[in-house]
Amino acid sequence: MAGPLSHIRILDLSRIMAGPWAGQILADLGADVIKVERAGVGDDTRRWGPPFLKDTEGNETKESGYYLCVNRGKRSIEVDLASNEGQNIIKELAKTSDIVLENFKVGTLERYGLSANDLKQINPKLIYCSVTGFGQNGPQAKDVAYDFMIQAMGGLMSVTGAADGSPGAGPQKVGIPIIDMMTGMYAAISVLAALAKRAENGEGDVIDIGMLDVATAMLANQGMNYLVSGNVPSRKGNKHPNIQPQDVFEVKDGHIVLAVGNDEQFERFSEALNKPEWSQDVRFSTNKERVNNLDVLHPLICDELKKQELRYWLDSFNVAKVPCGPINSVPMVLDEPQVKHREMLQYIDHPLAGKVPQIVSPMKFTNSPLKFDKAPPQLGENTSEILAELGIDGE
Repeated sequence: MAGPLSHIRILDLSRIMAGPWAGQILADLGADVIKVERAGVGDDTRRWGPPFLKDTEGNETKESGYYLCVNRGKRSIEVDLASNEGQNIIKELAKTSDIVLENFKVGTLERYGLSANDLKQINPKLIYCSVTGFGQNGPQAKDVAYDFMIQAMGGLMSVTGAADGSPGAGPQKVGIPIIDMMTGMYAAISVLAALAKRAENGEGDVIDIGMLDVATAMLANQGMNYLVSGNVPSRKGNKHPNIQPQDVFEVKDGHIVLAVGNDEQFERFSEALNKPEWSQDVRFSTNKERVNNLDVLHPLICDELKKQELRYWLDSFNVAKVPCGPINSVPMVLDEPQVKHREMLQYIDHPLAGKVPQIVSPMKFTNSPLKFDKAPPQLGENTSEILAELGIDGE
């Protein structure tokens, strides 16, 4: 596989989503990612279906959609970490690896002799990244965590959902495992930064990533809004807490998303609505006043937008250079001309299905273009191959 990390090997001991997401990012970048899976069982997500990939005859395989979304480009080896033989295999792999990714409960790999200290004695240049729910220390360090509960604990659900008192009010989770994915992103960024530092001083590093830490960092503008004002952020549905008008609005035949980001855009927006006087109104002329007077402005906008169909408004606002868009379903996203042009959906050869669809990496390099030619591996697909590379007999 090509890419800027084609000279890097990753020993991926992680499973489910956060760690494997980091591993897939690195695999997409060209790294040789060796996915270590529990013998006879494999990654938990292999069983997280339906749906499951169908083979060329239309029969269900054991490859779940969930597993397939996060393990592209890797090689799979089955290892029993509780056995001496399995532990020795991991140590041999660590000798030639640049990075270890793991998301076991705190203390588990230490019992197997596979902790950061253990493996760095074998390979001092190793970069060892641990991904857990709560980090390696603290009162909850040994607790198990899942994305959903961390979305709740980390405050994300307190600012996601319809406003209290409105229909459907109440906390909501994000529709994708966003904490897992962002944890994987932070893990990938961390190991790449450690690689850059190692190139300078020749030393490896140990990295500690906690999902609750990630969720806390993700509070971003909402967290700072609270720290600056002392006001607790609340759910506002689709309304932006700092910039207006930004919301979902009903039109004659559906809904439109508007993301008016500054005063100049609001002026063009007002003109497109045939309401140029709005941008001169002291209540609406600046973003600060639009936020303060949203209870007046919002119904005025709603009344105007209901007069025309979605296509009319999309065309009008695009001409006026006002950010807007339809609310696409997943198939509609994949059918967007821009998404097609950018080749975000690709099909990779698969031994069971013939081809497996993949929504690929958005990273596009000029000098080291990425290639997507290695499907998510079947359980243990590369065991013999990897053992042979280590000089270990497959039996």
